[in-house]
Amino acid sequence: MYGSGRAEEFVGQVIKHVGRSSVFITTKILPDRLVDKELVLKATRESLRRLGVSSADLVLIHWPNEELSITEQVRNFEVIYEYGLTRYIGVSNFDTAQLREAIEAVKKAEIVVNQVHYSVLTRHYVEKELLPYCVENNITIQAYTPLERGNVVVNPTIVKIASRYGKTPVQVALNYLISHKNVVAIPKSESINHVQEILGATGWRLKLEDLEYIKRHA
Repeated sequence: MYGSGRAEEFVGQVIKHVGRSSVFITTKILPDRLVDKELVLKATRESLRRLGVSSADLVLIHWPNEELSITEQVRNFEVIYEYGLTRYIGVSNFDTAQLREAIEAVKKAEIVVNQVHYSVLTRHYVEKELLPYCVENNITIQAYTPLERGNVVVNPTIVKIASRYGKTPVQVALNYLISHKNVVAIPKSESINHVQEILGATGWRLKLEDLEYIKRHA
């Protein structure tokens, strides 16, 4: 899906440069591959070939296949763990009910990640239903689009809290997410300066009263 495979090829070049042990590799399988175990294996092996590695650290179902039961698609997907093509498996864009069924469906592997849209501006469903369930079942939420394509930068509440801490709105928006148990954020970056700004979101924590203020006002 990402650049018709060219994104994986680019990551493969980075891996060669920095060394396999320096990175944690995650990739995804499209839902139309989940109808058959052989298709899942074929797609995963093609991804690994583009990445230039023998196995990934984590492979996700990109989103549920609506034409299959969650149980059937997860059991087809689990084959990549059985064949040693990945250390861990997970899902993406699964709601609480789908995630529960996925957990019950696996036989040998464990569902360790659910990658979902989650940000300080898009948070209510995740925090009310999905996150408590993930914490209870030791599943990590990977928050994609955590900066809402720049919209967090102009949110008055985030700007106000950022000035209070001497941080940027980006740093506050990311720190808000990672201050929650079992949550990591995966922001996009296209420049070194932005990477450095993102790094500034770590190493400190918002105070509880400020987290609650953001929940009420952002």
